[in-house]
Amino acid sequence: MAVQQSQTTQGLNIGTLKRVHHIALNVKNMTASRHFYGNILGLHELIGKEVPSTLKDLVAQGKVANFITPDGLILDLFSEPNLSPPNVDPKQQFTRANHLAFHIDADLFDQAVEVLKNNQVMIDHGPVSRPTGRGIYFYDPDGFMVEIRCDP
Repeated sequence: MAVQQSQTTQGLNIGTLKRVHHIALNVKNMTASRHFYGNILGLHELIGKEVPSTLKDLVAQGKVANFITPDGLILDLFSEPNLSPPNVDPKQQFTRANHLAFHIDADLFDQAVEVLKNNQVMIDHGPVSRPTGRGIYFYDPDGFMVEIRCDP
């Protein structure tokens, strides 16, 4: 259903929003997800003074973990141990989000594919080659699709 705006409503000017600050994912098993995003995908987990003051208590309780990408995007993981997807088959997508994609240098792409395989990460499909580059699609421990992609 399309939302109609009145003709007097003005949106933000293009360029007002600067970048995506963070993405938050609910995870069933915080230990498995921290291992996946930190050890397998190599994202830096915020610890100690790096943790935002508003999240320090939740991090200390093991309810939240924060990771940062080299370009500054924050990935927040929220522990929801009782939350399960409607379908245990991750190929049956259960959210409006399709996937989270990480860019990698082309000369490191094959290494990333080997890391996924060596860690028995469930691969959906790929590697695939397209005019826009190469990509591989796989699932995190909660069945959320993740992509690693590189330019051609």
